[in-house]
Amino acid sequence: MPTLDWNDKRLSPLSPASLTLDSILHPNGFGAPKRRPDGRLFHGDNFSIMAALLPEYEGRINLIYADPPFFTNRKFHARVGRGEDSRKPSNWKLAEGYHDSWADMDSYLQFLYDRLNLMHRLLAPNGTLYLHLDWHADSHARLILDEIFGAENFVNEIIWTYHGPSPIRSAFNRKHDTILMYAKNKEYVFNADAVREPYNPNTLATFKASRKAGFGKIPDLERGKVPEDWWYFPVVARLHNERTGYPTQKPEALLERVILASSNKNDLVADFFSGSGTTAWVAAKHGRRFIACDESALAIHTTRARLSALRCVTSLERDARIKNEIETKSKRIKVKKDGERILLETSLDADFWEVDSAWDGKIFRSVAQARRQGRSGALPLELKIKPEGKICVRVVTAEGKRFQLNV
Repeated sequence: MPTLDWNDKRLSPLSPASLTLDSILHPNGFGAPKRRPDGRLFHGDNFSIMAALLPEYEGRINLIYADPPFFTNRKFHARVGRGEDSRKPSNWKLAEGYHDSWADMDSYLQFLYDRLNLMHRLLAPNGTLYLHLDWHADSHARLILDEIFGAENFVNEIIWTYHGPSPIRSAFNRKHDTILMYAKNKEYVFNADAVREPYNPNTLATFKASRKAGFGKIPDLERGKVPEDWWYFPVVARLHNERTGYPTQKPEALLERVILASSNKNDLVADFFSGSGTTAWVAAKHGRRFIACDESALAIHTTRARLSALRCVTSLERDARIKNEIETKSKRIKVKKDGERILLETSLDADFWEVDSAWDGKIFRSVAQARRQGRSGALPLELKIKPEGKICVRVVTAEGKRFQLNV
């Protein structure tokens, strides 16, 4: 099989992250204080994080979904305002999302190559990788994956189609992404019955009207069919109830199909380009354990805030090389304790706040949380707890900046 070469192609030396436990999220007190985390969220560069996870997880992750930068050479911004008019983008409040900028194609391919090799090492023998890209580099990635996984372990080239406006006037509108599905070996998990969908009404009518339909082969019309390798799901911009504001957020239905098809309950699902946290969210909803990683503080905040709505305990661990900036002397936060009620007053553009009812000065154990509502823009300013010791409050702004106050 052909291989793809570029300048200075190599496997970069590993530099494992030094991980420190920052906090444990117990949504509304769920599982506090002793339940072990169902998921792990990592803040740092995924190359260093994956290297650090090899001793514990090599050959143990059942499913990896990877949605890396696409080589668009653009800077993406996140919408951090709440209750804004979606029809007036000039009025949106924006924050820096992530950069998809590269010196050249060689540097981008080296970036992918290093990380895909680590993902292959982390996958279980029956594990599967889904690599999500678009026209900028999907053909290059196909050759890289053939080299790492073996061309014989290619499973599907999935086309995700969607609608939306386009500035293109000299060609057909580009309205699909490509998801390359590779298995570790031929004995991979694929739960066909978990992702079946109803047949099209026209198909049902055709089989009802003619015995010769389907060239004499009559499918189980009640059971439904396994989806084709082209999928239509609306983009998140059209799904107001899902939208976090984080750029290039993927729809829950897309990840639900991937996770249900290629993992079982209690399996370990990983996303090392976590972004808005959709993979972790869907995995947790369907009884899977998860690992999520991102180097953006805004992405980490977005993911934690989403997970606070589920009965799922999540740890947050940081690469010690990442600055763990928490403002502890801000005059813009006031907290009042009234029995079991904690009342917050703040002039910050607060997006999320949480309480540790037994603060030990080291690991923040979040047992009560409030999140700004997407539609109304309202942030609840009262939380109920059962005080067990020192009380500590953390406030996170829409941009992901953190503030902390001992009560």
